[in-house]
Amino acid sequence: MPQLNPNPWFFIMLLSWLTFSLMIQPKLLSFPHTNPPTSKSTTAAKTTPWAWPWT
Repeated sequence: MPQLNPNPWFFIMLLSWLTFSLMIQPKLLSFPHTNPPTSKSTTAAKTTPWAWPWT
């Protein structure tokens, strides 16, 4: 059974991870973020109570 022999499959997995880590990942990380994080304001929003028409 060739599935029990890890030799070719381990090499393919290792080669694919190296390709991803060394070639594809830096290209993806170089793109600018579409929604950069901003600092959250510390002031709470002013809320008004709802005026129910039946009360």
